[in-house]
Amino acid sequence: MRLVFLIGLVGGALWAQAPASRYDVGKAAATAKGSAPGAGGEVTVAGSRQWTDTGMDVEAGDLLRFTASGALRYNGREVSPAGVARAWMDMIKAFPVMDGQRGALVGRVGDGETNRPFLIGPQGERRVAVKGRLFLGINQAATDGADGAFTVRVERVAGAAKVARVQAPIVKMTEAQLNSVPVRVGDKEGTPGDRVNFFIVGSEVQVVAALRAGDWVTVDRSIKDTILRGALASFSKLAYLTIPMSELYLFDRPQDYGWAHADPLKVVAARHHFRIWKAPFQVGGRTVWAGAGTHDVGFDKDQRNGKLTHKIDPETDKERDFIGQSLADTGMVAAREYMTVRNPLLKAKTAHGQEFFSDGRTLVIYLEGEGQDASEVFSDTFCSVLVQNNPDTGGWGGCQDWTERAGRTDRKLAPLGKEHRVLVVPGFMSSCFAESPAFEEGTRALRKQYGMTVELLAVGNDGSEVNAKEIARYVNESWKTDQRKWILVGYSKGTPDIQEALAREGIADKVAAFVSVAGASGGSPIADAMPGQADRWIRQFQFKTCRGDLSTGFKSLGKGVRQAFLAAFPEPKVPTYSVVAASSKENTSKALQQTWMLMNSFDPVHDGQLTRQDAIVPGSKYLGVLKGDHFAVALPFDKSPDATVRNNMDKTRYPRAALLEALLRVVQAELAPTGGR
Repeated sequence: MRLVFLIGLVGGALWAQAPASRYDVGKAAATAKGSAPGAGGEVTVAGSRQWTDTGMDVEAGDLLRFTASGALRYNGREVSPAGVARAWMDMIKAFPVMDGQRGALVGRVGDGETNRPFLIGPQGERRVAVKGRLFLGINQAATDGADGAFTVRVERVAGAAKVARVQAPIVKMTEAQLNSVPVRVGDKEGTPGDRVNFFIVGSEVQVVAALRAGDWVTVDRSIKDTILRGALASFSKLAYLTIPMSELYLFDRPQDYGWAHADPLKVVAARHHFRIWKAPFQVGGRTVWAGAGTHDVGFDKDQRNGKLTHKIDPETDKERDFIGQSLADTGMVAAREYMTVRNPLLKAKTAHGQEFFSDGRTLVIYLEGEGQDASEVFSDTFCSVLVQNNPDTGGWGGCQDWTERAGRTDRKLAPLGKEHRVLVVPGFMSSCFAESPAFEEGTRALRKQYGMTVELLAVGNDGSEVNAKEIARYVNESWKTDQRKWILVGYSKGTPDIQEALAREGIADKVAAFVSVAGASGGSPIADAMPGQADRWIRQFQFKTCRGDLSTGFKSLGKGVRQAFLAAFPEPKVPTYSVVAASSKENTSKALQQTWMLMNSFDPVHDGQLTRQDAIVPGSKYLGVLKGDHFAVALPFDKSPDATVRNNMDKTRYPRAALLEALLRVVQAELAPTGGR
């Protein structure tokens, strides 16, 4: 039934909410006695309206901490600040946080259209990106309401931990580069279409992170992708946004990405959206993305073929400026400027035959410098370890076969230090794979070659909060006899297990750094859509050593669960690093082929279980992409004594010992100047 309904959407179904303003707010009912204006206090957030003005003005860099209590009642059902699962009919409504639960506590800084709401729930933190007024609200449609109220304690720490970074001078795009890009994109037949009205300067990882922070979502590349994504994202609240865009061409190829943004009042009828293409030149060594953006405001007839298509706002400069402001509101933009091409386009028609107007200016958006991108250092280190030390032994060919960026092989490699201990926490079902422990080759090589203390903690298949307690017990117990700080290495579900331990269990003072390898920090839609996947693998491979509650453990990898945790604890507690995995269909094991096909509808960069962005811990240093599927980068299935395992995990040969050594070298090099912190 879900797929039938989704196909109906693709065919052009249309609905819109009643025209109620998202800024229909009430003043906070009460604040804590004696609180200075804007310093914090208690706010009553009534369920009878969508937004409540707290009266608190905040500055960029402020840290806000929220603790909520109380309950709302929807038709007699009591709902906590965490909210309740949304019903099928809620899908057709525009909620402030589209992936949040109904009735959950949410927040927003500022009252502009680009100031996007964020999930808070019963407890949360938020680093403010831009200054503005703080609003608290209920995750419900503007026309909905509930009885009851939440009491929210807000603590504001002015400018806490705001890091003053030395921003390198921005290298600007030249007039020659601007004029080298066609003024318009076109369809496959070459019919001129939308105007190229903005550029973004920044790496692909930066661009994706900034757009997601600005509440943009990637758009499906085909109807097939829409159906696959609909099959995965049960009761998806984003389905209306991800309906495919037509392919338009620039630089002789279709768009690299399509992005859409929710209109606050309407659903399928309206969406902010744009396409971007990687340009064939760089600015100051940084990637440049050319974009064409328009705002869908309804439906119209395509004058080429008579079919139904979206109608755009003819004043396309508004969309150009909306895109720029939405990115600026994330705090991730270093500068914006307008440039004008040699022969500006002021009036024209789209490929669909719709007329549009412009002042002829093009917006150039420069993202902040890539201080959090350490992929070059990591790739140089990894390639040097592979060639010079080859801890895996045997022949491995060129480094380009194993990492996205082929690094240097002549980096000087000093002996690894013993001032830290290393604890590897593997992923879901690790206790089932007792004969193939994560990073087995690497832990053995590090002990033998450098005398390092490297240990493996194979936690049970339980929820991350339960496993966090097990990790904390291990760390605290070992601290009694050895007070060297740990470098924690989390693989797959080991990453959220460690995140929970650091956030909730008070072990951060015993940890020097945290490294995530293909970690499920942002969760995976596989956990939501295929809850029986783990049981099928157990039956297929006849595992006998599995420990813990598989159902609960798998649920804790769900997107909603992990996003709720990140809303409550958005910042790393220790220096954190993320390396992700990505595989082609041909480089993916048989056991992951089904999930690979499904994940490919979400993002072309994935490992069969996680997208690249979901595998990057927010606030971490990004170390790059490993060329291998989710299993290959950590688990030695290629050496398993079980022929069934080797046959189904048939693409798992990977230099994992070189990988683990390189990760530790990068981390130790960064920790050395700070004495272990």
